[in-house]
Amino acid sequence: MKNGIQKVKPLFNGPVCSICIANYNGIGVIEECLRSVMEQDCNFPFEIIVHDDASSDRSVEVLKRSFPNVILIASEENVGFCVSNNRMVAASRGKYILILNNDAVLFSNALGTFYEYAESEKQPCIYGIRQFDAATGELIDFGIFLDPFLNSIPNQDLSRSDVSMVLGACLWVPRRIWQETGGFPDWFTTMHEDMYICCLARLYGHPVRVIMKSGYRHWVGKSLGGGKIVANRLATTLKRRALSERNRLYVMALCYPAPVLFIILPLHILVLLLEGIFISLCKNDTKILRNIYVYSFKSLLINRNKILKTRHKIFQKDYISSRNFTSLIHFVPYKLRMLIRHGIPEVT
Repeated sequence: MKNGIQKVKPLFNGPVCSICIANYNGIGVIEECLRSVMEQDCNFPFEIIVHDDASSDRSVEVLKRSFPNVILIASEENVGFCVSNNRMVAASRGKYILILNNDAVLFSNALGTFYEYAESEKQPCIYGIRQFDAATGELIDFGIFLDPFLNSIPNQDLSRSDVSMVLGACLWVPRRIWQETGGFPDWFTTMHEDMYICCLARLYGHPVRVIMKSGYRHWVGKSLGGGKIVANRLATTLKRRALSERNRLYVMALCYPAPVLFIILPLHILVLLLEGIFISLCKNDTKILRNIYVYSFKSLLINRNKILKTRHKIFQKDYISSRNFTSLIHFVPYKLRMLIRHGIPEVT
């Protein structure tokens, strides 16, 4: 053991793909996830890496006993989703990387489908596949579009394979793109690291596409709670919403080309402030305004030097025009549509 990290010898030599699964207190979901990976119908070698983020359940014990051929990185401290995945990719050897949630269950042809499409492309692409609700079996999306404020809009149009982003619950990325983008920013901790890497890849001219074949089942909201519609009402948690709003601001400040950023960022901050005041008044709870919205604004200010430094580094490379970058943006704010349809979200 070194620096709190324990490793087990990998199963494969020269893997084509490295499946990276971040786990925190995943007993009850990760076993099914791992079995779905091990039972893949594909003809190429792959490795499975699990980073356990200082779980307080029996995750490490179960992984060692039941899945001895999995590469295990056991952290002694909780470091978050971004660091967990960065560690796994640093330890991986595959040409391709599949970031997979511990509460995701792959269809049996998922890896083969990813590989087939990736190898047929003339340029490196980020890929996703269809997402299904594990609880109901209903189709959730074929990838994600974004509105100007980076709210996620599920794609349900079979004719649209080029999308703004695919979820980090099941995200296929060539190592070349991972290296070019630098992976996930450690300081995001968790939430919207998938949005960041997809936006940055698109900024550098790499398509983000969803494959209409295959898919995965996802226990949405198992990790952070919320993030879904319950009884036709939006449901979320303070923690999830705070991380979501903060990291959307980070992605916008880092990835939007200058002409777009100077218009959208001030407008977004104003809209968020009004939204926070409105919801807090409706709920008669100032904790919502303080712990979500004020927290997000303060985080942007506190990290402004880090953001400016990272942004300068990003835009030193060749990137596409503002017009091309915004070509997949849906300009009607998605939150407004969801508010009209489902009412004010329940925040717990």
